[in-house]
Amino acid sequence: MSRHTLPDLNTDADGPAFFPSFQKEMNRLLDQFRSGVPLPDMSARAMVAGSIFPAIDVVETDDAIEITAEVPGVKAEDLHASITGNLLTLKGEKSSDREERDDNYHLTERRYGNFRRQIPLGFSPDAGAVESAFADGILKLRIAKPAEAKAEVQKIDITKS
Repeated sequence: MSRHTLPDLNTDADGPAFFPSFQKEMNRLLDQFRSGVPLPDMSARAMVAGSIFPAIDVVETDDAIEITAEVPGVKAEDLHASITGNLLTLKGEKSSDREERDDNYHLTERRYGNFRRQIPLGFSPDAGAVESAFADGILKLRIAKPAEAKAEVQKIDITKS
């Protein structure tokens, strides 16, 4: 009985290895789908991902929800926050230009991107129940819970069996 083996798909003498190339292409397509911007390499992907999808921390206390969003490079006038029902929406636009000149080169860089993040609150806040602060690329929101949204804690006794 003869034994036939499949070729090693991780190495290919005629071109790039199949699985690493396939994975790289799939990652590029997913990133392009998420951002709508063609992304040629990892450094561009990291730069765009950071500007379009800002990091957000959400902390719930007994009285409020506190949200911190990192939006470096975004100006206050380019940042918008709104609440519709129980949904918080953060939108913004980041743009920056940089130019360097020297005897041997001229470098011009332009970066821009829009983002939109929506966060379900689990309640509809009362009018005037939101406090905001924005400084050094950090947006902080404190959304007070209405009385009916404050949960009553029920202690559960745990018994050994």
